[in-house]
Amino acid sequence: MSDAPTNSILDYLTQSRDTIQAAIDDPVFSGAVAEIAQLTVTALRNDRKLLLAGNGGSAGDAQHIAGEMLSRLNYDRAPVAALALTTDTSVLTAIGNDYGYESLFERQIIGLGCRGDVFIAISTSGRSRNILRAIEAARQKLITVVGFTGRTGGELALRCDICLHAPSDSTPLIQQIHIMAGHIICGLVEEQLFPRASCRE
Repeated sequence: MSDAPTNSILDYLTQSRDTIQAAIDDPVFSGAVAEIAQLTVTALRNDRKLLLAGNGGSAGDAQHIAGEMLSRLNYDRAPVAALALTTDTSVLTAIGNDYGYESLFERQIIGLGCRGDVFIAISTSGRSRNILRAIEAARQKLITVVGFTGRTGGELALRCDICLHAPSDSTPLIQQIHIMAGHIICGLVEEQLFPRASCRE
């Protein structure tokens, strides 16, 4: 068997390790994660909710994070209000058909978002038009906007209240950092809202 597959595997694992190390070494990255967690805690304590959206793999990340919030991450506790705007096929196809793909999340933010909610807008490039339009709708409704993006962040980085930059220009590596950050944020929210001493392990 050729060494080529093994070399490709080790090369990707090395890139992953280096990207995670870059995040570890960047105090701005860890500070953004902590701030996002605190914004989310504040919103949830005020009976607001977390909204999330992205395209492709980022849609999967939005759904993954919403699932951790509504179900559980590390231990049993009450659910918290989190909604991925990527899951209702009737809504998605109706908006896409009637208004166009760029309105996919904007219409949902207008209809479902409330002042004081937190919107996590995920785009590895920072250029996804439907995400940028959703951000504008969120800002008009006084919804706190959090961006998850890559190293540069494109237009998205300029339009968010706080932006989490994955230290990479590679879409797969950016997505790995995003879900890692999502797990950390979920864990911090869980611990602050439902301290372990008051939860049934």
